[in-house]
Amino acid sequence: MKISLAPSFTPVKEEATQKMGPSLLDAAGPKFVLGWEDDALVAPNVPSASVLFGPRGAVRLRDGSFWVSDTGHHRLLGWSQGISKDNQPADILIGQQAFDREGRNAKGAATAATLNVPTGIARWGDGLAVADAWNHRVLLWRKTPRSHNQPADIILGQENAHSVLANSGLDTPRSTTMHWPYGVSEVAGRLVICDTGNRRVLIWDDPSFTGQSADLVLGQTGFECRDENSGEGVSAAGMRWPHMAQLWQGGLAVTDAGNNRIMLWDDFPTANGQPCVAVLGQRNFTDCDHNLAAYYPSNAALNMPYAICSYGDKLIAADTANSRIVAWEERRTGSEAAWLTGQPDFASKGDNRWGFATRDSLCWPYGLTVSDREIVIADSGNNRVLVWEAIC
Repeated sequence: MKISLAPSFTPVKEEATQKMGPSLLDAAGPKFVLGWEDDALVAPNVPSASVLFGPRGAVRLRDGSFWVSDTGHHRLLGWSQGISKDNQPADILIGQQAFDREGRNAKGAATAATLNVPTGIARWGDGLAVADAWNHRVLLWRKTPRSHNQPADIILGQENAHSVLANSGLDTPRSTTMHWPYGVSEVAGRLVICDTGNRRVLIWDDPSFTGQSADLVLGQTGFECRDENSGEGVSAAGMRWPHMAQLWQGGLAVTDAGNNRIMLWDDFPTANGQPCVAVLGQRNFTDCDHNLAAYYPSNAALNMPYAICSYGDKLIAADTANSRIVAWEERRTGSEAAWLTGQPDFASKGDNRWGFATRDSLCWPYGLTVSDREIVIADSGNNRVLVWEAIC
């Protein structure tokens, strides 16, 4: 079904923004799809070992196993031997008593093996890290889970496995608390958590026990502040909704979705509240409008970028609200993306290109990870995960 706007509300695309970019991903489409079948018009809503509901993250671990944050079903699904075909059923379940069950914390009290809106998911050493967003915590497994409902080894953001209050019920955050943490990643040997509700990024040099304090904070001048943009105007230091961090060309990159930009540091930051040195998606450090204050995007614009991953010298971003994947090699403020997947040109947007879902379309991609030549996309609006091969 096509969506059309009334003529009086139809903006005109500027010629300068209509150019096409080479696709970063195989034009033949994903090699594997989980949670969706070709020509399916309505996604099934009954949970099973192969049905997904709004997944926000997926990752292949170092041992080859594959994991999905099945966000809407409040669970993790694991494929112990990896993925080898479309819609392959998972063989490991964490967060529910059976594959056909759902509900926040399995409709009971929180434990080290339950989940309430799991979002970001990442490799962590030889194990797994998961942002358990509405339990306001991050779960860590030192080794890949091998059994159903295997409890996490370490919990960050809460003092024990049963506590679930945002910022531990305090009026202000601490170095040990979280409020709706969305993204988690391993960056240069450190654990980096985008503590989205507190509008900050927390960094642990070596997390080793439950309730451990973070070692560094970005986006705020100290651990006890949670103001939007650090209580000031948009700048190189504050954040609105940070969602994911990644190492790129030796420096740190963070998606600041609420300010419609990606923040870049040349090296790994060493001081609390350290400002970034460049941004992508905006012309300067003080602008924050989506699509550079235009209706249509361009190759220099972003609209709520939630996820990033690095692939060689490239930074790949899920430009979530534009339903596309874009990539850069330049670190300069305002740089134009050179690669595009999900839309016919840089001036186009729209869920599934304003049509029905196809194997190579996107609808609000929320998660990205990379493994060798594979780019793993949590295509949340289509209730599926795509495993796509990079060609650049």
